[in-house]
Amino acid sequence: MSNTGTAATNGIASDKEVAVFKKINRRLLPFLLICYTFAYLDRVNIGYAKLHMQAEIPGLTEAVFGIGAGLFFLAYASLEIPSNLLMNRVGARKTITRIMVLWGITSASMLFVTNEAMFYVIRILLGIFEAGFAPGIILYLTYWYPARKMASVMGIYMLAGPIGAIIGSAGSAMIIAATDNLGGLSGWQWMFLVQGLPCVLLGAIFWLFMVDRPEQAKWLNDGERQIIRDQLSRSQSSQHTSSFLVALKNPTVYIMAVAYFGIMCGIYAVSFWLPTILLENGITDTFSNGLLSSIPYLVTIPVMIILTRSSDRFGERTWHSIVPTIVAILGLTVAAYTASNFGVSFIALIVAIAAVWGAYTVFWAVPAQHFGGTAAAGGIAFINTVGILGGFVAPTIMGLVKEATGSTQGGLLTMVGLLVISVVGLAVLPRAMNREVKKLGEI
Repeated sequence: MSNTGTAATNGIASDKEVAVFKKINRRLLPFLLICYTFAYLDRVNIGYAKLHMQAEIPGLTEAVFGIGAGLFFLAYASLEIPSNLLMNRVGARKTITRIMVLWGITSASMLFVTNEAMFYVIRILLGIFEAGFAPGIILYLTYWYPARKMASVMGIYMLAGPIGAIIGSAGSAMIIAATDNLGGLSGWQWMFLVQGLPCVLLGAIFWLFMVDRPEQAKWLNDGERQIIRDQLSRSQSSQHTSSFLVALKNPTVYIMAVAYFGIMCGIYAVSFWLPTILLENGITDTFSNGLLSSIPYLVTIPVMIILTRSSDRFGERTWHSIVPTIVAILGLTVAAYTASNFGVSFIALIVAIAAVWGAYTVFWAVPAQHFGGTAAAGGIAFINTVGILGGFVAPTIMGLVKEATGSTQGGLLTMVGLLVISVVGLAVLPRAMNREVKKLGEI
């Protein structure tokens, strides 16, 4: 056996292996991080434009905003699985380029919204065109990295969420303030244009400079490609399901989906409504609101990095996702009941946001470890489809409750209940996975 193989068998990475994956990290992760940052930004920037759009567009009530923001996710979810299965067949370059170019054009087109119907239509189109991006990139990363490295890899890639939120809050506020009435357009219209069109350029760059698989990468030599093949082969030997149809008959995929749904509700409830929550606490200035909205995500970045590295170091996923979810539950509960005390409420929101993002990132190392083949393509997309519906449910509930009660408290407490369901799902998942392994061993 080679030194590389011996080292891997003993759980110790060889110098060559470390060098190869550092090389892949440098080549893939910064660019994919930028792409996902704009994807996340184009999902949530509507939350920062909301207050200005409502002032200019008749009929854009709290409920209409909540439904319209959520319709993106409903459309997105309907095409997640077909898009990911197609990508597994035609490759990432064709799929990701198509997605980014079309969603960039559509996102920029939000500047043309003048009524409720146009708001709904463009949000639906944005969901259709972006469908498959997030699970597609997760699937793409499984072509390059073994399962044991996925938490740390996801920890870097998914920094796009908090980075996108920071840019979306402080950056959007700056764009809106600096460009209002420039060229006859409102600041919020310029915001959609400035944040949408770069996605078209990124899609073209993906086509020109990325490859579908390690075998096609000219920047890797034969020895480096062999190391990657060996590492991926070891990962595949530990995966329990390789067929998508078999995966759909597997209870574990549904448990993962339910757990992920609650986590996503927690994330998107705060992502869309944080500026409004701050407004309720008297932060009426656009720039101050945007600046304060970015603070929780500055805290989130180191939390994600530390948590995912710890998860990979110890080879443990369950408690690394359960504990931060429980912390998020406590944070949102405190925030809901202390709305009249801005200092306490805001600190609680910071804790909740950082914790739920940490749980979200570690969670995605589990499906990558469990599924292979078309099960990875379809299974990841199925879980993401169910989870992404949280992007519809959360803002819709928050909008309806806000309009009915005049407060976000009831909506936040509903998110707490959904996160409790996530904790239950995460807790029973290891037992369900072990039961599946035993069943396969008996066949």
